[in-house]
Amino acid sequence: MKMSVVSNKLWCIHKQLILLLTPLVFLPLLFTLPEKEGKCLYVVVLMAMFWCTEALPLAVTAMLPVCLFPTLGILPSKTVCPQYFLETNFLFLSGLVMASSIEEWGLHRRIALKVLTIVGVKPAWLIMGMMLTSSFLSMWLSNTATTAMMLPIANAILESLFGDLETLKRKSKSPGDPENDQINGQSTVKLHTLPSMPSEKLMLSIDGTDETEQSDTRTAEEIQTESAYQLKVWKGFLICIPYAASIGGTATLTGTAPNLILIGQLKSYFPDCDLINFGSWFAFAFPLMLLFLFLGWIWIAFLHGGLNTRLCFTQHDRRAKAEARAKALIEEDYRNLGPINFAEGSIAFFFVLFAVLLFTRDPKFVTGWSVFFKKGYVSDAVTGVIIVSILFFFPSQKPSLNWWFDPHASNTPYVPLLSWKKAQDSVPWNIILLLGGGFAMAKACEESGLASWIGGHLQPLAEVPPAAAVMLITAFLALFTEFASNTATIIIFLPVIAELALRVSVNPLYFMIPATVGCSYAFMLPVSTPPNSIAFATGHLMVKDMVKTGIVMNILGILSVSLAMNTWGVAMFDLNVYPEWAHPINMSAVVTDVHLSPVQSLNTTL
Repeated sequence: MKMSVVSNKLWCIHKQLILLLTPLVFLPLLFTLPEKEGKCLYVVVLMAMFWCTEALPLAVTAMLPVCLFPTLGILPSKTVCPQYFLETNFLFLSGLVMASSIEEWGLHRRIALKVLTIVGVKPAWLIMGMMLTSSFLSMWLSNTATTAMMLPIANAILESLFGDLETLKRKSKSPGDPENDQINGQSTVKLHTLPSMPSEKLMLSIDGTDETEQSDTRTAEEIQTESAYQLKVWKGFLICIPYAASIGGTATLTGTAPNLILIGQLKSYFPDCDLINFGSWFAFAFPLMLLFLFLGWIWIAFLHGGLNTRLCFTQHDRRAKAEARAKALIEEDYRNLGPINFAEGSIAFFFVLFAVLLFTRDPKFVTGWSVFFKKGYVSDAVTGVIIVSILFFFPSQKPSLNWWFDPHASNTPYVPLLSWKKAQDSVPWNIILLLGGGFAMAKACEESGLASWIGGHLQPLAEVPPAAAVMLITAFLALFTEFASNTATIIIFLPVIAELALRVSVNPLYFMIPATVGCSYAFMLPVSTPPNSIAFATGHLMVKDMVKTGIVMNILGILSVSLAMNTWGVAMFDLNVYPEWAHPINMSAVVTDVHLSPVQSLNTTL
């Protein structure tokens, strides 16, 4: 039998082989390490392998602690099972329910079109508008839903600017170009295309592009040059949306799962640490998001042809006419939405109330409203659940007293802003299980002493200055998450990073925050994140387009995080002080409270 045939057959069953062989390959861990630490490490390695290879669905792998930790004698089931619905999960659930109500009434689309009418229609400004809108929506919706909603809008605007994409591709290449087939979507990489959205395309329909082509008197070379430029801009639009969605999710605790993993593991490892909540995280991460968005916009607009003199000077040429058509398209589509109705207004009110109450509960830099309640009783989860519970009974139609006194009024059933069926269908329950699996793993690492054991073997890393370590940690996790789920990545590495910080007497937040943010910076590959996959699945991007843009985005992200941690992060979280709450639980040596900078703390340990 030929090797190619054998390799094809092996690939067909590679997931089953991983499931069978991985437990056998790592079996020596049970006998060569201390008993409890070895057993816990064995389970952690199994879960890491299954998560990275997706040999099992991510949510199924996340449930393995329920059966493995009790049977191996690591943790009793009564300790493992409650980890799957901590208050952090309720905060995440409330954010998802709020997002589903926004999507139900189309408020997100109104916000997107309004922003685009404000920023203008020149390519660079449109890219900025797309990035600002995508990032803002992704702070509250999932980055996948944000990308799926924004891409059809972007495509319709681009068609009004440049005409049909397939025609544009043909014009941009000479007939004998060997890359022509690949550019036109005939590459060997085949992905399922996005589902068609007839309503979106109908509402964003355009006309008048054929007229322009018929009156085209340019030379073939001019047409090719202009078409190549337009194709670059088109790619810039497609790339900026998933990137901005990933960046935007880092600005709020509920924006992406790794942020919630951080706060959950902080509560597990350092119960006395109360520095991170919705308000304090937003105050730190929102400026970081804006900084990175600006740098990312400069890079994407520069790389894809959006930065030129047209930004500053008005010109009356062919491009100006196309921009006028695009502006008219956006304004017409916004007008077609009509005035804001009662349901949209209500959702907007509760959305703002949701954000304001979470932000002001205990923002740390000022006194929050939580002081009116018993200390430690009201958390962000309580706030979130209160607000989203109202959505299930608040009316979607404006109430009227006349209805009670009008015998001829229609007795239609009362419809709330959100039904449980809609919420149930919209919430990704697999992510909630994934969060629970991460919290269970963190609890086992803490109770078994595995985290301390690993930390003891990381002592050589104490020679690295903490400021450099921040950049290395961010870079490593940003690279690792290109190939694995960001949630699985942070679950695997956050306990190790926390232990490393304890070993070198650095404030744990100084390492844990950049690690968490870095997990969301996956820009180089289509498989890195669902938004990247959605953009790539349109068939208009090549892998090299994402790699070329993404590698610089990763570098900009690492530098932005490093700057944030060493400037306003130090001031907000008092990172120059080794905190009292950071005393390790499973170490014999307790680190004392020292008022030193991270670098000075490191030198003291050496």
